[in-house]
Amino acid sequence: MTQTVQPTAVQTSLTPQERVDLWLASFESALAARDVDRAAGMFAVDSFWRDLVAFTWNLKTVEGRDAVAAMLHARLDDTDPVNFRTTETPDEADGVTSAWIEFETATGRGKGHLRLKGDEAWTFLTTMQELKGHEERRGRNRVKGAVHGSGGDTLSWAEKREIEERELGYTRQPYVLVIGGGQGGIALGARLRQLGVPAIVVDKNERPGDQWRNRYKSLCLHDPVWYDHLPYMPFPDNWPVFAPKDKIGDWLEMYTKVMEIPYWSSTTCTSATFDEETKEWTVVLDRDGEDVVLHPKQLVLATGMSGKPNVPSFPGQDVFRGEQHHSSRHPGPDAYVGKRVVVVGANNSAHDICKALFENGADVTMLQRSSTHIVKSESLMDLGLGDLYSERAVAAGMTTEKADLTFASLPYKIMHEFQIPIYQKIAERDRDFYDRLEKAGFQLDFGDDGSGLFMKYLRRGSGYYIDVGASELVADGSIHLVSGQVDHLTEDAVVLTDGTELSADLVVYATGYGSMNGWAADLMGQEVADKVGKCWGLGSDTTKDPGPWEGEQRNMWKPTQQEALWFHGGNLHQSRHYSLYLALQLKARHEEIPTPVYGLQEVHHLS
Repeated sequence: MTQTVQPTAVQTSLTPQERVDLWLASFESALAARDVDRAAGMFAVDSFWRDLVAFTWNLKTVEGRDAVAAMLHARLDDTDPVNFRTTETPDEADGVTSAWIEFETATGRGKGHLRLKGDEAWTFLTTMQELKGHEERRGRNRVKGAVHGSGGDTLSWAEKREIEERELGYTRQPYVLVIGGGQGGIALGARLRQLGVPAIVVDKNERPGDQWRNRYKSLCLHDPVWYDHLPYMPFPDNWPVFAPKDKIGDWLEMYTKVMEIPYWSSTTCTSATFDEETKEWTVVLDRDGEDVVLHPKQLVLATGMSGKPNVPSFPGQDVFRGEQHHSSRHPGPDAYVGKRVVVVGANNSAHDICKALFENGADVTMLQRSSTHIVKSESLMDLGLGDLYSERAVAAGMTTEKADLTFASLPYKIMHEFQIPIYQKIAERDRDFYDRLEKAGFQLDFGDDGSGLFMKYLRRGSGYYIDVGASELVADGSIHLVSGQVDHLTEDAVVLTDGTELSADLVVYATGYGSMNGWAADLMGQEVADKVGKCWGLGSDTTKDPGPWEGEQRNMWKPTQQEALWFHGGNLHQSRHYSLYLALQLKARHEEIPTPVYGLQEVHHLS
C-alpha cells in the first residue's frame, strides 16, 4: 500500500532514523512541557492521529492540528505519555518516512506507527497494548501451572476449573457478560480470560462453532488463512487457505476448550436491563431450560456485525406453496435436486448458494436487485492482501500483529486513496472476466468511488462477492441471471415489477442483515437501541453509509451512549485485532482505573 506524495521542506541531510528520532524527541519534549500548541504544530495541516484506547479511552481519529490540540488539551495531563522510541529502522519512500514506535502512558504501554511528510506528521497511530500492573501472564510472565515444593496449593488445575465452572454465574457474578459465542465472542472471551476479568460467554447453540456448522454445507471462508488467525493461537501451517465451515466450527470449539473460556452453550438471553443506581445489568437467561439471572457490570453484544437477518416482506408470501427461507437458514442444496430455485440477492451468500444449487442439479435463478462489486479471489489475494496477509508476506518477515497495525495505521478518511489504485489494477488485470459478466447482464460496480471491496465492507458491510467460481457460472448462463425488483409472489412464482414471472419451488432471500442494534432492541427495548444508534459504517456519505463523517466504525469496540453496553463483531481479522482494545477497556474498568472517554460516539442514525 503506497502512495506518491509531495514532501514538504525537509532537512535532507538527515537519515530516516535521525528524522524520526528528532520528531519523537521534539514531540515528547512538547508534551512534557504541556505545550499543546507546539505539539499540534508538529502535525501537517492535513493530518490524522488515530488513537486506539491509549490517549482517549476510545477508538478515535482526530483530523488536523486543531483537533489534535483539542484532544491533547483534554487528555494530556491524565495520559502523561513518555519514552517514545522506534522499534526498528524507519524507511522512506515517495517522500514519506515511516516508523514503528513504542511509548508509555501513566496507565499503559503502547505501540504505534508514524508517517512523516518532510518534518511534519501526516499519520500517527497510537494503540494501548497492555495496562501497567495488569500485564497478561504470557511469555516470560506465564504461570507455572504446577506447585513445586511442599506446603503449597493442593488443588489440581482441573479441580480449580471445576470450582470456577460451578461458582461463576451462581455464587460469583461475572464482571462481563458476552452475548454471542461466535468468533467475536470467543476471541473476546479469550482476551478477558488472559487479563483475569471474570466473564461468561453465552450462546444459543449447542456447541461452540455451531454458528458455522449450521450454515449451508458449501460455505468456506473467502478470506485467506493468514488474515484469519485468532488471538494467541494461529492456525497451523497446514491449514487450508480457505477454511471450510466445519473446520472453522471445530477450531472454535477446540479453541474455547483449550483457552478455558467460560462458555455457556444452549443459553438464550431473554431480557437485559441496566440499573442507573447500582450501575449493573440484570440479565435473564434460559440456560438449557434453567432460568438464570446474572448481574454483570458490563454487557457486550457479540451477535455478529451483520445483525439480525433482513427478511423482506412481499405480497403473496403467504400464498406461495413452495419453501421460503433467509440465506442464514439455508441448509444446503441436497434437498433441491431438480427443483426450481430463485435466489433474491447477488452478493456473497447469494453466489455461494447459487453455485452449490447448480452443482447439485437445481435449476437456479439469481435475482439481482442492485449492482454488486465482484473481485476474483486470486486477484484479491495477490494485489489486495499479498503484502500483509499471505505466504509471501510471512516469508518477507511480516507478522500478524505487524500486518494488523499496518492496516490500522491508515486512517479511514484516506484509506480509499490507497485502495483505488489497487482496484484499478484489478480491473485491468481481469478485464476479460468483467466483460463476460457484463455481457451476461450482470450489474457491476467498484464502489461509489472505485475503492473496491474493503471500503464497501467498512462502509456498509455488503454489496460485494469474492469470486470463488460462481461468477463464471453466471457469465456462461449456467446460473440464470435476472435483474429487477420483486412485486409479489404467486402460488408458484416470483413476479417482478415488469411482469416477469420466475417459476419457483424454493425462494432464498439472500437479502443481508440489519444493524446490530436490532439485537439491543429485542433484549433491552427500542429506547436503548435508539440511544446507541446505528452500528457499523463510517459516515462516508456513500451508498448505505450516510453522513456525517464519523472517523471510526459506529459504536464498534468502544463506549456507546448506553453506559456499560458494548458491541463486538466483524470478520475474523477484526475479531482478533479489536478484541484486544475492547478487553483492555473492560479490564481497566474492572480494576477501577479511571477511564475518561474522549469523543464519545454521537448518534446520527437510529438503524
